[in-house]
Amino acid sequence: MLTREEDIDVHALRRQGMSISAIARHLGRDRKTIRAYLNGERVAGVRKPAGEEPFEPFVDYVRERLKEDPHLWAVTLFDEVVALGYDRSYPTFTRQIRTRDLRPHCEPCNATKGRASAVIEHPPGEETQWDWVELPDPPQSWGWGKNAHLLVGALAHSGRWRGTLAAAEDQAQLIDALDKTTRKLGGLSKKWRFDRMATVCHPESGKVTATFAAVAKHYGVQVAICPPRRGNRKGVVEKANHTAAQRWWRTLADDVTVEQAQASLDQWCATRGDARLRRSHVDGRANVLTIAEREPLTPVPGTAFPATISEERIVSAQALVAWRGNFYSVPPELARAQVVVSQRLGAGHVDIATASSGGRVVIARHDLAPDGAGVMVRDHGHVIALEQLVLAGHDTSRPHRKKERIPPGPAARAAAEVLRTNQQPDDVMNTDVVIDLSKYDRAAHGRNTLT
Repeated sequence: MLTREEDIDVHALRRQGMSISAIARHLGRDRKTIRAYLNGERVAGVRKPAGEEPFEPFVDYVRERLKEDPHLWAVTLFDEVVALGYDRSYPTFTRQIRTRDLRPHCEPCNATKGRASAVIEHPPGEETQWDWVELPDPPQSWGWGKNAHLLVGALAHSGRWRGTLAAAEDQAQLIDALDKTTRKLGGLSKKWRFDRMATVCHPESGKVTATFAAVAKHYGVQVAICPPRRGNRKGVVEKANHTAAQRWWRTLADDVTVEQAQASLDQWCATRGDARLRRSHVDGRANVLTIAEREPLTPVPGTAFPATISEERIVSAQALVAWRGNFYSVPPELARAQVVVSQRLGAGHVDIATASSGGRVVIARHDLAPDGAGVMVRDHGHVIALEQLVLAGHDTSRPHRKKERIPPGPAARAAAEVLRTNQQPDDVMNTDVVIDLSKYDRAAHGRNTLT
């Protein structure tokens, strides 16, 4: 069985023109195995186990013991598991610990400070280094929240780098930025190097995910994952990140759009970044552009990997949805509502769907306009429905003046009379009141006496 990394290498070497026999000799595998993976008859990383693994019941115990004491000797731990019923050999036990990566890293004992370093040689066209950099406080008009995201790709040999802005760091955004940045760099190198980002590999093991393995095979490149806590392994792109943040992002104006910011970054890289002088084995010192043009890069595929980008948007009062520098119409009933815009890379249309939790329903599909064109793409039916809705809401009556006398009308007076009638008691309305004046007469005669 081939691992996913070997499967990627097989497809990359085959695309570079190497025969099946040469690939088999290079990887130490059988030719029939290599041919089966190239033909899609076998899937990397998928194999039915022959039986239950004897070490499996002891995994939790070994993991917890090594978590408690990362420096516990394997032979000491072996004595403990043997007493618990483990019946395999010591070499098999230590191999299981290594392959399952059960011993955790002890950072205080393996600090990066004070460690010896060396300059890594990068042959021309060999490696492209990739990394995300978070850029704080983007313009509020972008609607991206606290951070913008920039994927930076750098050719390790020449130092040429380019970047692509993105709203997030999910896998679809990563694939889109990889494709765009690769085309700006001028082609594909043999290898792509990443840190342990979850959209490329499993961070714990460093193994390439099945979804990104398909991306690597689409572009015909090998994938290299940096060791954990070794950021200096891809120092070329790390320096490019620092330059992008300090020399470009720091001075970006507040009133620019995403497309204008991207254009300014591309211009800065072409005029400033490519003008840097580097050491060259050919003519001593040359600028980055000259060295990069000599790198043997392969052409990029005609279409991007078909990933789907989805982002939430708020519909405007004119029933328009903003997407990548253009505006697309929706039915007028969705004005001010939240929708989800989806674009499949390489497709010529964009879909707009409802943001309902019960399931998305596509409500509009439009032909995709070039990014940043500033055009308004509207469906004829949406235009008619919007006009009818707006006209139906118009009122031609004379507006009221601020100082105008409007007394209660007949209907209001009738309602007031009903209220007055209902507030009077029934005994007051139907009983005559009798007053006895003789009591007042006796009181008047006796006002100066005690009687």
